Order: sequence, then structure tokens, then C-alpha cells
Amino acid sequence: MDRVPGAVQQSAVVVGDGNYIVQAGGDVSALPPEALIPVAAVQAPSGLSNHRLTAARFVGRAQHLDCLDEALVGSGPVVVAAVHGLGGIGKTTLVAQWIATRGHRWTPVWWITADSPAAVQQGLADFAAALQPALSSVLSVKHLAERGLQWLVSHDGWLVVLDNVTVAADIEQILARTRSSAGRVIITSRLSTGWQQAELVVGVDVLNASESRALLCGTVTTGGPRELDGASDLCEMLGHLPLAVDQAAAFLAQNSLLTPRDYLTLLVGQPGRMYGQAAVGIAPERTLARIWRVTLDRIAETEPFAVELLAVLAWYAPEAIPAELWDGLADPATCTAAVGVLAAYSMITPDPATRTVSIHRLVQAVTHTADPADPHRTPAKVLSALGRATGTLAQALPGTLDELRLRPAWRPLLPHAEALADYSGPETDTVTTAKVLNSVAVCLLEQGLPGRALSLLQRAVAGNAILRDGDEPATLSARYNLASAYEHAGDLPQAISLFEQTLTDCEGALGGDHACTLLGRNNLASAYYAAGDLGRAIPLYERTCADRQRVFGSDDPATLDSRNNLTRAYTAAGYLSRATLAGVRALADCERVLGSDHPSTSVARANLAHAYVETQELGRAIPLYLRSLADVERVLGEDHPQTLALRNNVATAYRMAGDFGRAIVLYERSLADTERVLGGDHPDTLTSRSNLAGVYRAAGELGRALPLYEHMLADSERLLGDDHPGTLTARNNLACAYDEAGDQGRAIPLHERTVADRERVLGPAHPSTLTSRNNLIYAYWMAGDVSRVIPLCRRLLADCERVLGPDHRLTAMVRDNLDEVTGQGACS
Repeated sequence: MDRVPGAVQQSAVVVGDGNYIVQAGGDVSALPPEALIPVAAVQAPSGLSNHRLTAARFVGRAQHLDCLDEALVGSGPVVVAAVHGLGGIGKTTLVAQWIATRGHRWTPVWWITADSPAAVQQGLADFAAALQPALSSVLSVKHLAERGLQWLVSHDGWLVVLDNVTVAADIEQILARTRSSAGRVIITSRLSTGWQQAELVVGVDVLNASESRALLCGTVTTGGPRELDGASDLCEMLGHLPLAVDQAAAFLAQNSLLTPRDYLTLLVGQPGRMYGQAAVGIAPERTLARIWRVTLDRIAETEPFAVELLAVLAWYAPEAIPAELWDGLADPATCTAAVGVLAAYSMITPDPATRTVSIHRLVQAVTHTADPADPHRTPAKVLSALGRATGTLAQALPGTLDELRLRPAWRPLLPHAEALADYSGPETDTVTTAKVLNSVAVCLLEQGLPGRALSLLQRAVAGNAILRDGDEPATLSARYNLASAYEHAGDLPQAISLFEQTLTDCEGALGGDHACTLLGRNNLASAYYAAGDLGRAIPLYERTCADRQRVFGSDDPATLDSRNNLTRAYTAAGYLSRATLAGVRALADCERVLGSDHPSTSVARANLAHAYVETQELGRAIPLYLRSLADVERVLGEDHPQTLALRNNVATAYRMAGDFGRAIVLYERSLADTERVLGGDHPDTLTSRSNLAGVYRAAGELGRALPLYEHMLADSERLLGDDHPGTLTARNNLACAYDEAGDQGRAIPLHERTVADRERVLGPAHPSTLTSRNNLIYAYWMAGDVSRVIPLCRRLLADCERVLGPDHRLTAMVRDNLDEVTGQGACS
């Protein structure tokens, strides 16, 4: 036969009962007889399975296992089940457990790693080779894969697991061609979307606290009893993520000298190393850091900005991150696409109803931990993401106190600002960081949370000292705010010292008429007021008011605030005629300049009402309180702290008017609302509880009052400390209640302790100290100890006249008491 030049001649030769293929170029390969058997006639070997994955310890997931049962057990057409979730959440382990314990009726069972088209093809080829081993050496991977898929199409009763699918299109052909068979397909994937062909879609979440602890402890104690201190805390830190718990448990099992508490310490101190640290015998690829790096590689190919967005989100709190913290980081289309990709890979969880996203805390922890070996987490990229997160927060937080009070939408930002402060160290702080810390702390002070504000302000002040000049207004303002935090926390000596020092620096750097100086003078006066030092507070308030009026004008909001402060101080000092005159003017000016709805106007109205309460003009006080309450409810909302405080004040006015029925209803509502809105441990909640106990006591219901007073004192000691002014008040009130119950045995020791503590903490001239001395005298009188009462009463009267003046209400009460005692009457 003639050959065409350049052409390849092919021929086939049959020898005996063998089959041979002559391929291009004349190479000859033998086909075994199995190749001629139609695929539909090929029977799978009994018990054929490559499923070897079994969890050494499996906990929980009963509901998920039941869902797989319901969907997959039974006869009928092919059923596809998709199991999705975050990398490390336990998808593969869940499916393996189902097969091992509930999937026995299916045969063959074939597990295919499906993270790429090549892996899918290889998995099908391996399946064909397992069905007909003789073909493995003569057919290519491509032809074996096609034969394996043909077998699935033409048979029933099989189960195929497509594990770790990263692109839905990679398995599209398998799902389409097996649609008419009666097998079962289980897909596991980090993708939460794209499973329209699945009859069942199962989202896998983290374990609950008891399950994760059982997983950790069970592995750690495999070799025998172990010290498990810190196990629950470690699981909480790991976010109850199964892979993270497994990784920690294996490391602990290998290192018998370590406790869970020790591992937690290592995790906090060296997060980068621990997230990538595998125990001996565990593949490094199975660590959190490596698993999520693979996911980020895939995400970066799809939408590069998504990786940048995740790096920014990692600096916020894990739950409910609002859109305003990320939708300005790129154009709307890019942001939307990035959020979609991250959600599809289960790296974040969007909540369309609130326009927020959430992210697992370990995803955050790994993402904001620098690793020079990871291109997504280089130190430069981590620091850049921190800077973007900080800048976004700085723009979102309120810039002024008025904005803070009128725009409550800032409150959801607080957890994210505090998280950013926790995750980052002072060494990374910038001027913007100091601004954010200062703004957040002011927000916390407005909410009555000085303890949380203190550390932020201390860091802001320290950062400003390094990053700014010491005499810049921003630096001085942060120091003023720190002093305010000390004041709110009850540390009045520290507050006054810092206020005085900062005011001196402010006057030297900016001058006596600068706004920052005048603000500092006002704040120092307020600290003197809080300390009961009205002799220094009132002159400073008066000077500040005059200076603000001269510098800013009579109608400036700062001037109006000074007038409000004077009303309050005059009332406390018993200068009631001056208080009512100042209050009437302040209210009129606030209404004219700021409007009836402004928070400062409501404060002016409440201050004037309080002055009327002190002058016993309750007919004037109550309508003012009610008007102020209605205004703040309308403007700020029923749950705003100022609203809650005013509701308390209205109840107090009713109590003083003897209308205990209305007072009790309002106090009970106030307590319920403050507990719901601010929490049971908030200082305002403690005040509400004390006030409710007070009205019960005034109404003669000591059986209801005493438990509240006792609860109040225990909470105050626990939350505020023994020496906080609020704790001293709680101790005083409980002692008075014991007095009224006739239990002088418990009343007198409490009174004596309160007097000693108030003298030590507040000073002997503080009005509260003088009040406690009067209460102790009453308790001695009720106990029949007249010999002690008269000299104590005379000394107290002299001190009240010297400190408070002869016309003060407490002075008058002590004078009346002394008259009654010396006349053998009853001390009141």
C-alpha cells in the first residue's frame, strides 16, 4: 500500500482473544476484555468505597444529620444535597459521620475531592479504575473519568461525595448527566450560593459552647486525666469553630504540660504562630491559617477588593457591622460585588434587614494578624487595613456633643470602635486613632459608662502626647475628657487634680479667653460641685458664665450651658431665690435661641423644676418636668438616657407631693426601662432601683423597700467599689430603712461606717457627710442614747451653719432637731 507523505497510517490487529489498539505512529496498546463490556453491564464490587474519613471524636450536629437522612434516605430519582459553611466549620466531618453511621444502604460510596476541574476528573477516573482495575493502565485519565461518569448515569443506589467544591461549574456536568439516575450526590463547599440543583441545602454553623468543650476535653484526655482549667474560655476565644478546637486539642494532647489556660495565653500573645501551628502528625494544610489562605486566593481571583474589604472588617466587632463602615471604601458597584463574594464563600454573613454583616471572630483574628509569608496578611497590608478602618470610624462618629445627643445612630458604632482599640496596640496609634478613642470615650461617658471610657482616654492622652504638641486643643480636650471620666467613675480627687493641671496648661498655651480654657474652667467647677465643694464651684461657675458671655455673647450655647449650671449649683447650695431667678432666665433664653426641643432647653426646664421642688412649689415643678419629659421623648425617643432620667425626676416630684400612687408607677416603669435599655449594672439602673425603694419606704411599704435597698448596696459594692459616692449613698439609705423598721442593731453600725467613709472620701464639709451625721444622730436617739445625741447635734449645727449657711434646709432641720432633743422631744 502506498503511503501519503506526512500522513500517519493506523491499523488494528486481533490476536487470539485479546484486543489491541494500534495508535498513531504505530504504537500498540492491548485492551483487556473488560473494556468491551458495556458500562451499564459493569457491576460494582461488593462494598466498594473509598470513604476512609472518620472523625476521632464527633460531637453535636444531630439536627444536620437528621436533615441529610430525610433528604437522602429512600428510593427514587437522584437527590443532590449541598452542605456549605466557613472553612473549618466541619462540613466534611459532618458528611463523613453521616456516611459512617447512617449511609450504609448506598453502594458504592465514592469520595471525590472537587476543588478543581482536574481533581474532579481524577476522582471520576479513580472510581472507574476501582470498578475495573484492568483499565487503569490502558485508558487515559480523561477516558477513565468519562467511563466512571457513564457508570453513574446508568446505575442506581450509589453515593458520591463532591468535597470542597470551589466553583459550581466544575461539577455541573456530573449533576446534569446523573439527573435521570437514582443515586445520591452530597456536595460540600464554602460557597453558600449556586446550589439551585440541590434538593437540600444545609448551612453549617459553629458548635455550641457545651459541644465545643466536649470536643476539646475529649481529645485532650484521650491519654488519661488532664488539668482542664480554661477549657471553656479557650473554646469561647476560638469561637467554637470545630477546626480551631481540634487544632488546639491536638496541640494540647501532644503537650501534656500545657493546660487550656496556657494555650489561651499563647494564643493571645503569639496569635500568628498559634493559628498556623499544627500538632505532630497533622498536615500543615489543615491549620486555620492555611485553609483560609486558600479561600482568599480564590476570592482574590474573583474580586480583588473583597480581600481588602475583609482586611478592614477584621478590625471591627464580629457582629452587626453597619454598612456605613464599609460602603465608602470603594465605589458602590465594587463594594456590592465584594460583599457578595465574601458572603458566597461564607467569610461573612450579611443581614439585608439591617444592612449589616457579621464575621467569625477567628476569621477576624487570623486576618488582622500579620504574617510575612502570607501575601494577603503582610505587615504592610495589615497596617494599611487598620488605617482605613480607623479613618472610616473617625468619619462616622459624632464630632460634637450636640450631634452625639441628637443622633443616636452612633450607638451601634461603639462595639466596633472598642473592638478596634482592643485589637490594635498603642504602638500603631495615629492622630486619627486618638481622635476615635476620644470620641468613643465621650459617647461612653454620655451613656454612663466611665469604666470603659477611662482606658480609652488614657490611651488617647498618651497618644496625643507623642503625636501632637502638648498645647494643641485636641490634646488638652482629651485630658479634660479623661478628668471627666475620673469624675464620673467617682474618683473626684484624681479628676480635680487633672482638671486643675490641664486648666493651668490651657491658660498658659491658649490664653484665658480661649474656648478650650473656658470649657476647662466650667468642667473644673462641675468637679467641685460633684465633690460638694460649692464654695469653690459657684464662684468658678459665675466667672465662667461672665467670661463666656463677654467672649461669645449672651446667646452662645456655651453661655446658656453656664447659666444652666449656675441654676443647679444655686439650688444645691440652698440659694433658692437665686436659683429660681437664674433658672427662669436660662429657660427663656434657651427656648428663644435653641428652640423648645433642644436638649439644653430640656435641661434648663428640668433644672428650674428641681429648684421649684426645693422651694416646695410642686405645682410649678411637676408641669415643667412633664413638659420636659414629653419633649425629650419626642425628640430623643423613649429609651434615651436623658428621657429615662427625666421620668425618674417626675416620679420624685410626685413622691414629694405625696402622690405615692403615681410615683410608684413611674418609678417601676423607670426601673424596668433602665434595666432593659442600659442593663442591670448601669449606674442609672442602680439609681432607679434606689428611688423605687425610697418611694416604697415613703409609702410605708418597708417589706418591699428593704430587699431593694439591700440589693442596691450589694450591686453598688460589686460594680462601683466600697468608696464610690453611689455606694456610700446606698449604704446610707439602707441604714435609714433599718431605722424606720426599728432595727437599730443593724442601722447604727451602717450609719457609723457611712459617716467615717464619707468623711474620708468626700471630706468632713461635704453636704452628704453632714447628712450622714444627722442620720447617725437620729439612730442614736431612736436607740435611747440621749447622752451622745445632744453634743453631736450641737456640733453638727455649727458645721452646717458654717458650710451651708443658716438658711439651708439641712441647717434648719438640724436646728429643729436640737430644739426637740433639748426639749425632750423626738429627733427628726
